[in-house]
Amino acid sequence: MKKVYDIAIIGAGASGLMLASILKRDICLIDKNSEIGAKIKVSGGGRCNITNRNISSEKYLGDKNFIKPILENFSEKELLSFCKNRNLFPKVENRSVSGSYFCKSSKDVISMFEKELKRVPKFLSREVLDVEFSKEIFTISTSLESIKAKKVVVASGGLSFPNLGASNIAFKIGEKFGHKIENLAPALVGFTVQKEQFWFKNLSGVSLQAKARIGEKELFGDILFTHKGCSGPLILNSSLYWQKGKIVLNFLPHQKLENILIGKKNISTLLPLPKKFILEFLNSVDLKDKPANKISEAELEKLKTLQNYQFSPAGNFGYSKAEVTKGGISTDEVNSQTMESKLQKNLYFLGEALNVTGELGGYNFQFAFSSAITCANLI
Repeated sequence: MKKVYDIAIIGAGASGLMLASILKRDICLIDKNSEIGAKIKVSGGGRCNITNRNISSEKYLGDKNFIKPILENFSEKELLSFCKNRNLFPKVENRSVSGSYFCKSSKDVISMFEKELKRVPKFLSREVLDVEFSKEIFTISTSLESIKAKKVVVASGGLSFPNLGASNIAFKIGEKFGHKIENLAPALVGFTVQKEQFWFKNLSGVSLQAKARIGEKELFGDILFTHKGCSGPLILNSSLYWQKGKIVLNFLPHQKLENILIGKKNISTLLPLPKKFILEFLNSVDLKDKPANKISEAELEKLKTLQNYQFSPAGNFGYSKAEVTKGGISTDEVNSQTMESKLQKNLYFLGEALNVTGELGGYNFQFAFSSAITCANLI
């Protein structure tokens, strides 16, 4: 008779690995990749920004009432303690995003889980094709064989990084069992620009600090100009909240123009911004670099757009460049106390598969781990 596992976990990413390491009973892991933790490996520039000291439901796009108790079930302090007990010591670094905890190497995180899961059966290099439920048993059809289990946990993430084995299987499983899939889109991703902002492309490699307003949401951070448009932490976070319409950028968030533009020095000398940026900006609004005391009222009004620069992105860089996928399985149909589907017993959804997306800087890893612990406590 074919073995029936107590629990089959689909996805050997952050949430799947955490769940498996906590349960350590009659379980198995199934993943499309030949090694566990493929997405962990490339995260944080290969150093894994594992969490953030500013974890709060306000840093996430999604139902705050759903997200909050999950984060409370396993806080960033508890995650750091979990790591410390396994000789992994992430440190706070504020270079890219305030409060981010980085490891020395992403490989250290993967090694930690490998040690925890030595005896857990792993079905790697298997693409999950379908999941069926009959007579209290799930049958998971893969590209190599079928696997049976009493319970199934879907921890396979979203569509980002297709070159690392990302697929839509979580959403296909959700739909099969009647779940609503909220609009899917690349998130934490750079923007392409329209003709009016083609001057951004001339600044490829230039970065500066700015403030962004997307509707009612205000964000602060670095913007990086690229040959396609713009990226950097500020833009990546903006992409999380942007759907359509304008984004308002303030390139001088801590300054007053009137206090800067005084005297006989040229605009490009007085403004505390990269000179290349200033010259391209001036050209884009049809202004010449000139002494501050020669600026007319009309020209000053044009310069004020530095603090109220409005643009509508043409699009984004797509899933291949996106850190995460926003949208996903509706959280209205998942129990936040157990992560179990409200529509199908013994079926669970974790992490990025859900309609919960965090900002850049360790927030998505934290939610993945927290959702896994929430599930492990009651599964």
